[in-house]
Amino acid sequence: MEENKAVKSSRFKRVCVFCGSSSGKRNCYRDAAVELGKELVSRRLDLVYGGGSVGLMGLVSQEVHRGGGHVLGIIPKTLMSKEVVSTPSPVLVKSLWEMMHKYGFVLVKQITGETVGEVKPVTDMHQRKAEMARHSDCFIALPGGYGTLEELLEVITWAQLGIHDKPVGLINVDGYYNYLLTFLDKAVDDGFIKPPQRHIVVSAPTATELVQKLEEYVPMHDGVVAKASWEAEQLELNSSLQTEIA
Repeated sequence: MEENKAVKSSRFKRVCVFCGSSSGKRNCYRDAAVELGKELVSRRLDLVYGGGSVGLMGLVSQEVHRGGGHVLGIIPKTLMSKEVVSTPSPVLVKSLWEMMHKYGFVLVKQITGETVGEVKPVTDMHQRKAEMARHSDCFIALPGGYGTLEELLEVITWAQLGIHDKPVGLINVDGYYNYLLTFLDKAVDDGFIKPPQRHIVVSAPTATELVQKLEEYVPMHDGVVAKASWEAEQLELNSSLQTEIA
């Protein structure tokens, strides 16, 4: 931790990162994931992510864990065999699932390939996204595919509706998200997105620039859903889902 003596202050405690379970074909994507991990560590920010150990997910989680930050991975049970590197022995699997059912959370350190930190198994993709949002103070998207885009657009929509007022940012690595940003501008021009709601999405080419923008973010849009009502519904849903898991 010597290299992190000059710790930057932050308004956040936990950052949710959406990114690919693939590393992409270019080194710049992998470099961006590592850079983001270092930036979170420099600000003493904990990581919430999709729980995978491969691709950009693996890189950013390992970097935060290596720097001493807390890592919380939230992953559907059906994806645990797809987004981790290796499968532990049957005896270890049985022991692992017994702990998951008993405590809900499991501290994992190199149990499933390169997965690090704390892993929370959930029943499905909907609960995964709801739990990631609940545990986070802001959202950052690295490059990724369909899953990353779906997660990103959902939290943007929630912000538009007033369900949360947490900042949402894109690390636009070498213009990766240029077409998405152009689409948002087109939607504003053609009357499908209100101009103030365009400011829900913040973007920057590097992690350092983006996190600073998120620190300075001020919500500029009006929601239509009562936040307290939404949170109450989510707590009720999570309670019922936990009962199903048990």
